[in-house]
Amino acid sequence: MKNLVFVEVGDGSCFNGIQCTFDRDGSFAEALNRLGTGTAVIIRGILKVSPASGQKVEVQSSGIEIVGEAPAETYPLQKKKHSLEFLREIAHLRPRTNTFGAVARVRNRLAIAVHEFFQGRGFQYINTPIITGSDAEGAGAMFQVTTLDLAGIAKSGKEPDYTKDFFGKWTGLTVTGQLEAEACAQALTRVYTFGPTFRAEKSNTVRHLAEFWMIEPEAAFAVLEDNMELAEDFLKFLFNAVLEDCADDLKFFDSFVEKGIIDTLRLVASSKFGHMTYTQAIKELEKGGPFEFKPYWGCDIQTEHEKFLAEKVVKGPVIITDYPKEIKAFYMKLNSDNKTVRAMDVLVPRLGEIIGGSEREENLERLEKRIEETGLKKADYNWYLDLRRFGSVPHSGFGLGFERLIQYVTGMVNIRDVIPFPRAPGQADY
Repeated sequence: MKNLVFVEVGDGSCFNGIQCTFDRDGSFAEALNRLGTGTAVIIRGILKVSPASGQKVEVQSSGIEIVGEAPAETYPLQKKKHSLEFLREIAHLRPRTNTFGAVARVRNRLAIAVHEFFQGRGFQYINTPIITGSDAEGAGAMFQVTTLDLAGIAKSGKEPDYTKDFFGKWTGLTVTGQLEAEACAQALTRVYTFGPTFRAEKSNTVRHLAEFWMIEPEAAFAVLEDNMELAEDFLKFLFNAVLEDCADDLKFFDSFVEKGIIDTLRLVASSKFGHMTYTQAIKELEKGGPFEFKPYWGCDIQTEHEKFLAEKVVKGPVIITDYPKEIKAFYMKLNSDNKTVRAMDVLVPRLGEIIGGSEREENLERLEKRIEETGLKKADYNWYLDLRRFGSVPHSGFGLGFERLIQYVTGMVNIRDVIPFPRAPGQADY
């Protein structure tokens, strides 16, 4: 306007900034001329009802102090649309953008909601080791942790002697806190972990990170049906929390990232989850298609299959149970048919699998047999087998990848865009 200058200021606490008005001919004209995108300021004034449409209040400003300048000729973020690829190259600055500010607020709200849910249901929060000597998943995709001079050992032509390593054995970064959570659940009844986990898979895709956060509850005296109910209640609680408390951020994602996010979250939060066995799911898939990967009994259900089941068959969230034992981990409880295990995957529209879990095998003899069948070393799991030797109880749990959850809620395509400083093959900056 002719006699006013408008400055929009944001502090990251919410999606919208606040408008500050200055008299054009005031004593702060010199400071206003130095303003640009990214400038840090302290503005003093009076908060008043705004006469303009689109905002309830504004600041009638009486003073401005420039704390940190951001010269337009060198500041990477200008008032224009930047590609996500470009912003990944300046991860230290991208939280200042609308997109990544919104991601950060959604991530924060979901993290708090995780604790609210479990604390409200009598679960104890535990911290499980980041450094471990066992491969809980049996997949072998672990980062090694060592103080040995591996380069020097390689030059000598000798094999590494891990008895001389810091921990006296081979160790790596954990892929899950589940096994330790099982130990604590048999003492505390209900526990959950929420911490970093690591996978050394060279999967350079939009769905994989080398370092990510996992939420893993474990409950004693809980069978598969209890586990399914807990997972359903958990997702509904998370989605309701973010729908209520991050409404402006979700509107942004719905408008500019992926249409229909809000409707999908409301659908899942208000639906009764469907239930289907793996065998039933394969029959539905064999009737459907066409698929890139042909479904058959014994195959690992692919993402395209999961989306088909949730979006076309059930038209909502669905839990698939009783998978073939050959495609699931050794610790899952065998069914009486000796072919399938009491596993579950929770599938949601638009994503596919969002939660995976199972009832655990509490029988010592059957668990030992499964370890042998999968080619793992029984000696590495002796402490885990003790849980079955002494006071064993039925118990169940599941895992939810936190970044995968945020991807689903925000619609962000690349998982590297929902964690502040992503770790992936060839990427370990900051």
